This record gives sequence, structure tokens and C-alpha cells, in this order.
Amino acid sequence: MSTELRPQPRPGVMDIAAYVPGKSHAPAGVAKVHKLSSNENPLGPSPKAVAAAKAAAEKLALYPDGPATRLRNAIASVHGLNPANIMAFNGSDEAIALIARTYVGAGDEGIYCEHGFLAYPIYIRATGATPVIARETAERADVDAILAAVNEKTRIVFLANPNNPTGTYLPFEEVRRLHAGLPGNVILVIDAAYAEFVRRNDYEAGVELVAGADNVVMTRTFSKVYGLGGARIGWIYAPAHMIEALERVRDPFNVNSVAIEAGIAAMLDREHVERSVSHNEEWLRWTAGALEKLGLRVTPSVANFILIHFPEGGRHSAAVADDWLAARGYLLRRVAAYGFPDALRMTIGTEEANRGVVDALSEFLKA
Repeated sequence: MSTELRPQPRPGVMDIAAYVPGKSHAPAGVAKVHKLSSNENPLGPSPKAVAAAKAAAEKLALYPDGPATRLRNAIASVHGLNPANIMAFNGSDEAIALIARTYVGAGDEGIYCEHGFLAYPIYIRATGATPVIARETAERADVDAILAAVNEKTRIVFLANPNNPTGTYLPFEEVRRLHAGLPGNVILVIDAAYAEFVRRNDYEAGVELVAGADNVVMTRTFSKVYGLGGARIGWIYAPAHMIEALERVRDPFNVNSVAIEAGIAAMLDREHVERSVSHNEEWLRWTAGALEKLGLRVTPSVANFILIHFPEGGRHSAAVADDWLAARGYLLRRVAAYGFPDALRMTIGTEEANRGVVDALSEFLKA
């Protein structure tokens, strides 16, 4: 069949590498599967969030509140923010994509870090702009490298803090130095998806910086500590002029009513949040230490996952380890596309899952 007259994507679209999520299925015959590939909360969502979602499902014939007013008010209450500077989205991915579409266009450039979230270059390319990589130092964002990449074409800088898949972070003084070095027309997007897990005195999620700047926006998600990945819900905190611009191009009813009600209940259940954070803190430390005792290098992480490094090639490579673990029901994340062909990313899971991965890798390294 001739393709001459069928619709064609605009130039550049087919050059975009599609995002591939972490795997969720083990080989046939595996009795029990531990999914540790997508940084989900092993404790699941708050029971109060589940109950709220079920109640909302009884009213699915009704459209949701377009501005998600009650959700924004709940976020504002928990974080001490002005709800007028908050906007809700169908996951923080939608927020990041909409910011790019609103402020970046053909001929522009967007900067992201060497081992940053793979969606960043996708969103930059989707606008017709050119993604520019800033090299990292010791698997951490390098402020000087980012600033060196800035030129008159730069319109946006994406900084995941903490970063995925490394779990490393920039102290707030470094983030402020980065912002101070950017021209006023360049947006700094601080992707703080894992902020709730960080327990460091020199860390800030970005609230303070947004409050005092015209070109900084912080993105957050309900998919991690709140355990609502399936509900697809996120939010941003941004200057009023950016909220005004984004409201003009936001999809109507972009956050569904089930997500809104689940999000409110999840955010207000502080006991479940603290329980999730405490579980992660305990097992992040234990799992990293146990793997290092096996002789594997683990990148120091402040998030709810760890990056495990394996020998290059041979019988104990990351690829072979991935197959070995999957055959035993442990699904980790290959991260070759992130620049780590010899590593696997592991979500901190239940006690059973964490101990199981360590035991399985102990056997693997002896095999």
C-alpha cells in the first residue's frame, strides 16, 4: 500500500526513542513475583486512599472538578503553600511535558543531566527543540557542567533531585548556585519526585527557591511515597505567571475524580507516609550494606531505590544477573539506556523481597 498520501508525523517525531518502563512480568512458571523495577511503595497506598477511591468510583458519571480545588487545598495545607501557586496533573510526567510544550519550541535547546530521567529528552524533542546533555561527576549532577551548556538557545533545564536512577542529590546550596547562574528567561525545573524519602539536612525540595524566583518550578508526584502510581497524579509549585500560562493550555479535567479523592486521603494520612518513609530508611540501609558485603558496588542513594553495579561482561554481568533474578521472581530495572550498561536499579521492597534479592545474588556470584 502506498504511504505517499497517509498522514506523516512532523519532522523529528520518529527520531524520538520511546520510553520503556520497568518490566512487570517474570518468566512463565515463576510462582511468586516481586516487582522491584518501578520504584513503587512496597507498603501500597494508604487504606484511607483506597476507601476514598472506592467512594469516588460510585460517581463516575460526573465530571471531576477541573481545577482540582480540594486537592490543591490539601497540598497547600500539608506543605504550607499558597494554593494559587499549585496545579494538579495526570502524574508529574504530564506537568513536565506541558511545561516543555508551553515554553520550548523549534530552534530552542533544553538541558538535562547525563544520567537523568529518560523522559526529559523525549519531552524536549517533542517540542521540536534539541536536547543537550550535561555530564555528571561521580554519578551526580554537576552544576558547572550544566552552566557550561547554557547558551542563547537554552530555554529549560531539567534537574531531578534526587536523581533517578542513581539516587544521588544536590545540596540546596548547589541548586541555588545553579539557579543564580541561569539567565532569567531559562526555566529551572526541579523534579522532586522522591523528596519525601530524603533525610539530609542540606536538602531542599525546591519550595523556597520557587517562592523567591520567577523562573523555577518544582514538580512532585503521588506515585512514590503515597503509593498511587496507578492513579496517575502529580502537582507543581510555580510562580503565578507560569500557573496562568499553563492554565491556558492544560487539558480540561486532566485529573480524574478517583485520583483527586485518593490523593487527598493519601496526603492527609501522615501516619502511613511516615511508616513508608521509615520502612524505606531501614531497608535502604540494610540492602545497600548487604550487597556491598557481597562485593558489589552500590551508588549511595537517598531515595527508595539503589543502583547496583556488576562486573563488565562475563558470567556475572548485569544482564546475566537480571535474567537470574527474574527466573527467581525478582524483577529489577535494566538501566543501560541511562548510561549504566553494567548496573541494575532495585526498588527497596518488602523485607521478604529485599532479603530474597540479596540471597539470590549471593548464589549468583558463587555460580
